[in-house]
Amino acid sequence: MKILMLGWELPPHNSGGLGVACYHMSKALALAGSSIDFVVPYSADHPNSSFMRIHAATGLKPLERYGLGAYDSSRFAKDASEKAPQSLNGIRDVQARYVEFVDELVRDVKPDAIHAHDWLTIEAGIRAKQRTNVPLIVHVHATEFDRAGSNYGNPLVHEIEEQGLLMADRIIAVSAITKSLIVHRYGIPADKIEVIHNAFDIASLGDHSYDNRTYRYLEYLKQEGYTVAATITRFTIQKGLIHFLKAAARACERYDKLVFLLAGDGEQRDELLQLAADLGIADKVFFTGFVRGQQWRDAYSVADIFIMSSVSEPFGLTALEAAHHDNALIISNQSGVGEVLSNVFKYDFWDTDRLADQMIAIAISGSLRHELKNNVKYEYTRISWNAVAERCMSLYRSVSVKVAT
Repeated sequence: MKILMLGWELPPHNSGGLGVACYHMSKALALAGSSIDFVVPYSADHPNSSFMRIHAATGLKPLERYGLGAYDSSRFAKDASEKAPQSLNGIRDVQARYVEFVDELVRDVKPDAIHAHDWLTIEAGIRAKQRTNVPLIVHVHATEFDRAGSNYGNPLVHEIEEQGLLMADRIIAVSAITKSLIVHRYGIPADKIEVIHNAFDIASLGDHSYDNRTYRYLEYLKQEGYTVAATITRFTIQKGLIHFLKAAARACERYDKLVFLLAGDGEQRDELLQLAADLGIADKVFFTGFVRGQQWRDAYSVADIFIMSSVSEPFGLTALEAAHHDNALIISNQSGVGEVLSNVFKYDFWDTDRLADQMIAIAISGSLRHELKNNVKYEYTRISWNAVAERCMSLYRSVSVKVAT
């Protein structure tokens, strides 16, 4: 089948898991026989992507679109009636250029299905559907309710999301949590939505050789008996990091040999730095800033426990990456990845006492830590992008038949 794939980012120019998921899904679809035209809003090289045709909707470079990432909608509070600016300064202008490009592209590229990822590409997906009369699949990796930490967020984004969900022939949700949110917050019939969990590609991480010099001081502390609890994420309200730090402080009141690694960056950075100081644990919390490549992989490797403290996490690929790097996992009940993993500790994101208890339990019990690390590996290795591609192909075919009749 010929698939028009509409995304906002691909590795190595990605700000989170959306680009990673789009890349591996497209690769698996290509291996299954699909022909893929993938549209991104910027111009850049994408190594190891020869299995599909990548189209740049604008001449922007990745650095020029900094701050126009897939997770920044709550920062753009434009009124729904506001006309997009005429310069490439705002996300609405980039989206307008993206829609225009897709409108021109489908005059020559005739897809069998249109697959649009999240709100940023929905308007282009609708335009392509109107132009070609082929089915539109909207793939929901996160809603504005998720990005805003269960708050309402940006009303314009809600309007775009709702329009796309109504216009879509079928909707893919990355978890049952996300499906439930779409049904109850947007009033979409449940039978229009199919849950297809994300997967994990072990081979993509390569033969990672851990460089213990990257986090040398943490390695020294581990030799002294400390346990490293880490998270690798964006510093936004969605990720529940304020609750994480409060739990860290509670844990340190009862068990001294815990330290915490927060790898990443975002709008809450200064607030989190101040909170760590106010809680009296500034000497136990290490902020790396944004990490990529070797530093990113080494952050997983130095950790003993990985914490996913999200207020609302549709899936959470970082938990699978952490499991691969030999971490015991603690994830919030509000994280979709918990639907495919059982050998983890779970808690409600606001329950700082329970999170503190779980961190201490893993830190003081080597056997518990060993069991959690080993058992979760049997689970994540069963999750395959090839299986995701098969389900997507089946969905494309069924929707194409329905539209044709």
